[in-house]
Amino acid sequence: LSRLKHEFKSRREHHIRPTFIQNMASVAYPAGLPRRLAAATYDVLLLVALWFVASAIVIVMRHGEAVPAGTLWFEAYLLTVAYLCFGWFWTHGGQTLGMRAWRLQVRRADGETISWLQALRRYLSAYLSWLSIIGILWCLFDDQRRAWHDILSGSETVVLPKQPPVN
Repeated sequence: LSRLKHEFKSRREHHIRPTFIQNMASVAYPAGLPRRLAAATYDVLLLVALWFVASAIVIVMRHGEAVPAGTLWFEAYLLTVAYLCFGWFWTHGGQTLGMRAWRLQVRRADGETISWLQALRRYLSAYLSWLSIIGILWCLFDDQRRAWHDILSGSETVVLPKQPPVN
């Protein structure tokens, strides 16, 4: 019995991972739906906090008076704040805080960061993707795992390889 345990353990320790898994561990690969949703959850929390700060600034400027519900300029202001937040992250390294936590990166197909124009197209088309749900689920059917906002902005969302620990 101990000989069988030793043989099993030896085989398990010397098991070679398939090549595609080895490659995935060292090269960026297209992001799947679960990671996208996890990163989006983190980013929504960041965005809500940012909107609280942005709203507080407006309330202070209005001398404590609240903005009436449905005020178009205020809604446009909050959407602009969100665009500037996401756009800055995407154009400066391709990672929001949620994406960094899940090792995701938005980039062009050549690996470079996206432009502000691409960020705008991505931001606007992301509303279509998220509101329709189909646009996000599209990454389950696309051979490159792209959602609609990836396709419409000419970008891709990839999982970055794990970095070795720093000593």
